[in-house]
Amino acid sequence: MADQFVSVREAAQTLGVSERKIMDLVGSGGLQAYRIAGQFLRLKRSEVVAIKNSGNIEQETVQLAYTQPERIKDFFYFNDFYIASLVAIVVLLYIIFYL
Repeated sequence: MADQFVSVREAAQTLGVSERKIMDLVGSGGLQAYRIAGQFLRLKRSEVVAIKNSGNIEQETVQLAYTQPERIKDFFYFNDFYIASLVAIVVLLYIIFYL
């Protein structure tokens, strides 16, 4: 019985589309969604498989480029502690040796 429902993520993986596309299908009435315990959005596995077998859904293979500004932003985001530590060490060394 618990097998008959799938999550939005599982449905997206089955159909080869994004979770956003699944939510758009639910919004447009292409897929019926159910709330389990008023909290979790689930879809009937049989409906997802039927849509997959009908061939009415196009798989999404678009991958967005990882641009240079995004790389720089991610570098500072993931290494901010080390950068701040390096600045603090340099300032302390300056104070120790030059003041």
